[in-house]
Amino acid sequence: MSETKLVKKTKEKTPKIKGAKTGVVLKISGVKTVSVLVEGFKTHPIYKKRYKTSKKYLTHNEIEGVKVGNTVEIVPSRPISKRKTWQVKKVLG
Repeated sequence: MSETKLVKKTKEKTPKIKGAKTGVVLKISGVKTVSVLVEGFKTHPIYKKRYKTSKKYLTHNEIEGVKVGNTVEIVPSRPISKRKTWQVKKVLG
């Protein structure tokens, strides 16, 4: 008799990069620079009320096809200019 083995397909998980953030492209300024808005929530230490925070990052962009309104993942990198210390890793949507 022949035995059949069931092989489980496992998804290879990509390791998370420390400090990676997800945001929306607000503006394309220059050939390789995009402005990304990262939004999040914080909790007030006394009142325990959640409030929205946001910050804009200037990021270095080597990927073609990034448009205003796209959701992108950014990662920290070495300083490229005075305010550009982030880099676009991939376009999510």
